[in-house]
Amino acid sequence: MSTESRPGPALDARLRVERAAFALDLALTAAPGEVVALLGPNGAGKSTALRALAGLLPLTGGHLRLDGRLLEDPAQRVHAPAEERPVGVVFQDYLLFPHLSALDNVAFGPRCQGRPKREARAEAADWLERMGLADHATVRPGRLSGGQAQRVALARALAVRPRLLLLDEPLAALDARTRLDVRAQLRRHLAEFEAVAVLVTHDPLDAMVLADRLVVIEDGHEVQSGSPAEVARRPRTDYIARLVGLNLYQGRAEGSRVTLPDGTALATTEELDGPAFVAFPPSAVTLYRERPRTSARNLWQAEVTGLDLHGDQVRVELAGDLPMAADLTPAAVAELELAPGVAVWASVKAAQTHAYPA
Repeated sequence: MSTESRPGPALDARLRVERAAFALDLALTAAPGEVVALLGPNGAGKSTALRALAGLLPLTGGHLRLDGRLLEDPAQRVHAPAEERPVGVVFQDYLLFPHLSALDNVAFGPRCQGRPKREARAEAADWLERMGLADHATVRPGRLSGGQAQRVALARALAVRPRLLLLDEPLAALDARTRLDVRAQLRRHLAEFEAVAVLVTHDPLDAMVLADRLVVIEDGHEVQSGSPAEVARRPRTDYIARLVGLNLYQGRAEGSRVTLPDGTALATTEELDGPAFVAFPPSAVTLYRERPRTSARNLWQAEVTGLDLHGDQVRVELAGDLPMAADLTPAAVAELELAPGVAVWASVKAAQTHAYPA
């Protein structure tokens, strides 16, 4: 995942898939060595896009080129079947063959490509060694831990020397501790991968750690793309704001003031004019039981609607002129005697908000 300049796109796709109640229309490009994460709510089209890239779901329009080779174009009646595409897939539940050893699971792909058995098994042994699983070569999937099975699945996908690696929620089946270790290992392997990798995930941390670029999909269309830092700093939909843990509002800016459609105003430190977003983290919100004397230029009345433990903080959901989330310590929640239905005052300093063009 180098930041050096790269040649033109190795992946060039316009994925159009029409179904009875859903339509996907997604343009997707990636340079050699680039890791792209597809993010979006359930039903957004992420898995549909992945299946289309793999050749498991035919396009109804658009095209798919990989390293300049046209793999699919319905208008030209071109459709390379899945088994003929230089694509490796790691599925969410790994789909390892239960009756084969780890070694033979990894050797399966090279054997299907016509390589002799001895050569395929030697290459599989090399991949297992790279994954730190040389001692588990004879073990069948049922006796592997979740982390070990994930690494065998990754080795099997890489053993076919793919030009496109597809990862479908690759860490979703792991417990929190194993996930941390395997995420770090996966990052290292992706950094060494010279072709294109496309990752589908619901987990923002997986996306932020593993991907060079995020593509956010909602209702079958891209709504935002950019580096993890860009997307986290300037979310453009409520889904993305929740994903990265921000309160987000859209209104019209006049100087350092943004007015929302209902007339509620937010003071910021940025000078803007025209349609704008304003975002701030829940940690920027301070709560009071009585109207405070504060220098904060943003002050609203609110009502507590929910309390939820969020790491070592309590996430307080607030309704009122400006619905928002606030993060407080458990001690602060106890001191304020917060509970659903309690009336509070909420303040946010202008310096802790971030305004940007909509």
